[in-house]
This record gives sequence, structure tokens and C-alpha cells, in this order.
Amino acid sequence: MLSRAAVALLWLLHFLPLPLLAPIGRGLGALLHRFAQKRRHIVRVNLALCFPELDEAAREALVRRHFAVLGRSMLERSLFWWASRGRLQRLIRVVGDDKVRTLQAAGRPVLLLAPHFVGLDAGGVAVTMRFDIVSIYAEQSDPVFDRLLLAGRSRFGDQQLLSRADGPRATVKAMKAGRPFYYLPDMDFRTKDAIFAPFFGVPAWTITGLSRLSRLAGAAVVPCVTRMLPGSAGYEVSFGDAWENFPTDDAEADTRRMNEWLEAVVRTMPEQYYWVHRRFKTRPAGEERPYRVKDPQTLAARRHKPDA
Repeated sequence: MLSRAAVALLWLLHFLPLPLLAPIGRGLGALLHRFAQKRRHIVRVNLALCFPELDEAAREALVRRHFAVLGRSMLERSLFWWASRGRLQRLIRVVGDDKVRTLQAAGRPVLLLAPHFVGLDAGGVAVTMRFDIVSIYAEQSDPVFDRLLLAGRSRFGDQQLLSRADGPRATVKAMKAGRPFYYLPDMDFRTKDAIFAPFFGVPAWTITGLSRLSRLAGAAVVPCVTRMLPGSAGYEVSFGDAWENFPTDDAEADTRRMNEWLEAVVRTMPEQYYWVHRRFKTRPAGEERPYRVKDPQTLAARRHKPDA
């Protein structure tokens, strides 16, 4: 539970300049790596499955780098909840938002594909400072955190936040009305509307919503990737070119394309993907549950086939 004292501390932290706040966040990440044993195991399993070609020492170094940026992201949320618009504009560099405006000017609905990188909240703030969007909001179990997150995601512009219970019709209607849809489809939600699609060569239960929603709305899919910059340089949010020949009549092929694209982006900043999520918790029938394996190195050894 997030106490009032913790909220007060976060509020105070947002006054710190990023060159001071960032190392504090990395320190928090080191503590999480040391004491959050369950999450550390999840990260190790994910990296063993996705990067079996790395030796154990290299993967462990990647685990530590992940917790460093994860700790930063947790404390730097204070900036996105309370910092002024002017300060956020200086901290978050945005590239390519004109591509969205061009599509809007042409009357084309827009679906923003936003993967779960640790800097995602910076991306959300940057987007809402520029566009009135529609997005899905999942109520948090901690009521204090829920209020903070909800307020943080709606503090700029006129944002429409839907629940998953609202269904696709409300989302499609909002996109057709001109609201870009900020969409995060890269987690294992254990929904029925999903397939096993390869992610780093491992079958991952992946929702097919990107294909389905873009087809229903006639929407262009525009990648929206948030990168935490080195040191304390802030963040970069980049809007890519709208995907060509998407969607197709084959939702499964479209979903595989999404995972292939995501894998390529993750490889450019592997420590920044949200590895604390159990991405491979849903398994094909008869396949072992990887998070129950005590030694993740055995998973990597099974997957890695050195060149002859």
C-alpha cells in the first residue's frame, strides 16, 4: 500500500533536478534487485528465454541494468504527476508528432502502438500534452496509487479513459471521432482474444486487438516508443511512420508482425523493456511453466544452440 508519507516523499522528490533524482532512482533499483526476490526471478527467467545466446554473467549484468532504470522510472513518475508543463517539455524530447497531425488532418483515425518500456509514463505525458487521446485505464488495487495514476494520466488536455469492460465499440467510436488511441497490447492479459505468437522465438500469448481495432476503425497504426536517455538527459518519445499494408485479413499474421517489430525495438534498448512482467505465464498445452523453474540458466541452456 502506498502511504500518505510515501506520497509526500514522492511529491518532494519532484522538486529535485533530474541529475540528482536519477541516481537516487538507480539506488532504489539496486535495493529492488537485492530484496525483491520474486521480481528478480521473473526478470532472470524472461532474459534467459529471450537472450539465451548471452552467458550467465552478461545476462546478470542486464538484470542489474534493468533494475536501475526500473528504479528510476518509479521515482521519476513524480515528475509526470506534479512537474509543470514547461519543465516536462524540457525533459521529454518528442520526435515525429507531425506524422499524427498529418493523419488527423486527412481525417484518418490513429492508433498509437505504445509498448511497455520503463519510460512509458513519460510517453503518456508527452502524448497528452499534444493530443486529446483515448486510452484504457485499469483500476489499481492500491487506492492511493490509483488516484495518483489516474490524475497523472489525465492532467493535460481532455483525455478519455475507458475501462476494459467498455469493450471495443467505445474505443472505435473515439478513434473515429478524432482521438488517437494510446494502445499497450504487449502483455499477457490471459484474454480469449489472443494467440501464441513468437516473441524472441518463444510462444507468447498475445492479444490480437491491434489488427482487430485498426480494421474496425480504419485506423493507421503509428508506433510510439519512449526511450529513457543515458545519464540524466531525460526522455525521447518517437512517433514512427504509419505501418503500410496493415491490417490484413489475417489477424494472426498481423499479431506476429507486431511481436517481430517489438522484438526489434527491444533489442535496441534491452534493459528498458518491462521484464518484471510474467510475459510467458500462459503456455501451450503440455509445456512447463517457466517461472516455476528454480534456475533460469537451465532455460537458457535448453534454448541456446551454439553454432557448429
